[in-house]
Amino acid sequence: MASTKKRVLAVDDSTLLQRMYEMSFKIYTTVPVELAIASDGQDALTRLAEHPDTDLVLLDINMPGMTGLECLERIRKEPALKRIRVILVSTEDHRSDVERGVAAGAVAYLIKPFTPQQLHELLDDMLVSKRANGR
Repeated sequence: MASTKKRVLAVDDSTLLQRMYEMSFKIYTTVPVELAIASDGQDALTRLAEHPDTDLVLLDINMPGMTGLECLERIRKEPALKRIRVILVSTEDHRSDVERGVAAGAVAYLIKPFTPQQLHELLDDMLVSKRANGR
């Protein structure tokens, strides 16, 4: 039985990180993934409104305009988007930052800089594992 293509949205204002996501997803082969990129929180909300079937969002915390936490709060308030898994991504690795992210509704927290291998392991956990199917 063929795997269903998973839809992932990566949100980061850094073009360097956007390219890293693109390269990392090109070499990710566990399941087929359709990657979309958003450059800020508002762009992310627009893309999610267009594709509420998105499976996973990788969301940078520190962005101009709307922060990742503000964007996450808006996602969690929208009935059509509530079920989407969100991983917060940040250079901040203080326990309080992680706790704030989890309290806001994130399912995981990824610290920058990260390797493609670290991202792939997290994707396996979020998109393939039994945990992923339980939403």
